Amino acid sequence: MKLENLFEMYTAHVLDSKSRRELAKRFPPKYPEMLGHHTTVKFGVPKDAPKPRPANVEVVGYADDGEGLEALVVAVDGKVNRPDGSLYHITWSLDRSLGRKPVHSNKLVQAGYEPVDNIPITTTPEVLR
Repeated sequence: MKLENLFEMYTAHVLDSKSRRELAKRFPPKYPEMLGHHTTVKFGVPKDAPKPRPANVEVVGYADDGEGLEALVVAVDGKVNRPDGSLYHITWSLDRSLGRKPVHSNKLVQAGYEPVDNIPITTTPEVLR
């Protein structure tokens, strides 16, 4: 692995397919590309970083900017703030033709979201690239 790629990994809780399907019923994607894959725990970890520990993960909020991006806010073991202070979230759907990227969901949820009744989801801790 190249030195510049050494810390391009991140730790996350990856949704299982059943949770993803159930959330899609509750929040039908508004934009062309549905993601709904994971919630990031920590960016910039080495390839051999430990996986996060298993956690209770629940969807607790919804955000849509009306401009091609929607996200779900989640709580991990009852906390909505990641260790870096940003909010745990799942990029739900987006429209890349409007210049939207998954990373934009960080600012979207920080700007505010609509609380929803807690929805437990099943996830698997992973190290991703």
